[in-house]
Amino acid sequence: MMYNFVNVFCDMERKGIKMRKILVVIDMQNDFIDGVLGTKEAYAILPEVVKKIKEYPPEDVFVTRDTHEHNYLDTTEGKHLPVKHCIYGTDGWQLAPEIKQVLSGAEIIDKPTFGSTSLAEMLKLLSQDEKIEIEICGVCTDICVIANAILLKTYMPEVEITLDSACCAGSTPKKHVEALSVMQSCHINII
Repeated sequence: MMYNFVNVFCDMERKGIKMRKILVVIDMQNDFIDGVLGTKEAYAILPEVVKKIKEYPPEDVFVTRDTHEHNYLDTTEGKHLPVKHCIYGTDGWQLAPEIKQVLSGAEIIDKPTFGSTSLAEMLKLLSQDEKIEIEICGVCTDICVIANAILLKTYMPEVEITLDSACCAGSTPKKHVEALSVMQSCHINII
């Protein structure tokens, strides 16, 4: 008999095995929303991301912050994207106030590059102790969101990972759609 995820989930419920749902919020920072790299699409998803965060217990929310130093323009990333952003301690580096208000008790992870191996390692350890599934939202779909989604899938190939496309924004609408397609090809559920 072939099982799909719904059947496995139902079997787990019958056996009393509870699935822990984790929310990963990627880089909902001022610089990506209404700052130097902000877009109207990123600003538009802000209320939906706040609503999504409120659906999860604080201990099940993991948040990343893109974090660069003042020498950013001298880095490889800075040479490819020569726009100083998310410099540690600046207003642009801060999480959007609407996001910050609903994060009491959440795990915040500063990451120096697109994907966070610290986040992936943390959640992999968690997945070894209990059954989890992961939902992802945030910005930018085509850069940091996809990098983290692929890292998480690489670290935990058997964990269900879902991305809420209504709670993500790309650097452009076209790149957002393209990134969704790539993630779907890598067995990340897109809703």
